[in-house]
Amino acid sequence: MAKNVKVYSTPTCPYCIGLKQFLKEKNVDFQDIDVSSDQSAVEEMKQKTGQMSVPALDIEGQIIIGFDEQAIANALGL
Repeated sequence: MAKNVKVYSTPTCPYCIGLKQFLKEKNVDFQDIDVSSDQSAVEEMKQKTGQMSVPALDIEGQIIIGFDEQAIANALGL
């Protein structure tokens, strides 16, 4: 079953780019939220994660900060 995945990122962050490429390679659908151009997205990310770091993932309510491949794979059941 597909999980609801949100990626909070910026276009210039190399970890964000790597993370999105990883998800694409694993055929994981995700919503890419660009926090560099959307102040409401920044507020949403801060409320969910308590941080300003990108990338940040919300996988069905499970928050993962950074490109932690193993944690992401575990959360997605890969």
